[in-house]
Amino acid sequence: MSQGIFGTRIIAAPMAGGTSTPGFVRAVYAAGGLGFLAAGYKGVAAMQAEIRATRESGARFGMNVFVPDRSQLAPSAAVLTELEAYRRELRADALRYGVELPPPRLDDDDEWQGKIDALLADPVELVSFTFGLPGRDTVRALQRAGSAVLATVTTAAEARQAAEQGVDALVVQHGCAGGHSAAFLPGAEVAGSAVPVTTAELAAAVRSAVALPFAAAGGIMDAAGLEGVLAAGAQAAQLGTALLRTDDSGARQLHKDALASPHFTRTALTRAFTGRPARALVNEFVRDHPAAPDAYPAVHHLTAPLRAAAAAAGDAERLNLWAGTGWQQARAGSVAEVLAALLG
Repeated sequence: MSQGIFGTRIIAAPMAGGTSTPGFVRAVYAAGGLGFLAAGYKGVAAMQAEIRATRESGARFGMNVFVPDRSQLAPSAAVLTELEAYRRELRADALRYGVELPPPRLDDDDEWQGKIDALLADPVELVSFTFGLPGRDTVRALQRAGSAVLATVTTAAEARQAAEQGVDALVVQHGCAGGHSAAFLPGAEVAGSAVPVTTAELAAAVRSAVALPFAAAGGIMDAAGLEGVLAAGAQAAQLGTALLRTDDSGARQLHKDALASPHFTRTALTRAFTGRPARALVNEFVRDHPAAPDAYPAVHHLTAPLRAAAAAAGDAERLNLWAGTGWQQARAGSVAEVLAALLG
């Protein structure tokens, strides 16, 4: 099967928050895969520094950028009320660690325009987007600068919208994937339609909807999972959870240890940590806050000192432990060893 734009059957997901370091991306490339740096939660200068470091290593790579939701930057009065109620709800957590909860921050667009300007001035080979579509003008500008543009989608309807914007390829994310959902359209794509149960079924649905090449993401932990999505029409598989425990991953050791602990027995989608649905191991914080408001990134900023304190205290019960549904198959060792088992 032609690997086309990806050049490999294995892509390492861009995992923001420190996991997808230049060293991790370099290790993925050396093992025969393609890694993506994550611009999310970083300033422009930090993004540029990671690009320079990865280029110097000789690795092929892409850069992932969060698309801001303009409606979240101007929340309604109802959402503001929910945020204040959630802030009160979190006071017990703040007292546990002796930290102050910050006032709501509503103006964070993740330095969107600055990052786009930087990527136009100093292009990288591949630019992918998550949490929405960048707009036709941005797609065209990046393509003129020499970058191929990828959009992350979760349904055939989102795939069609991405194709209409002229992107070069897709990342098709199933709901079983760890971390944040990339969904940007509300509800089911067609009233009464069946939701794809597996990543392979979603891949087949997207293949039927658009002609774009794509990588499939969600629950792919072994060679059988890889072959399943390739047979369904994907050109590659994007892995996150499968690589989290590796020596090369920049994830916290606390997170890596939690993935291997029998104490955690299931995952769930939760807004408790960031205000956006994200799949995590179910711990006390997830159980204690089942109804966090739909307000990203305001909730992310609200819980940031709590997450930092939990990490410093080694408290896995109050930390965001992102994990896909196949987390129990995640292996320790090097990226090279994990990819070798997948690629045969």
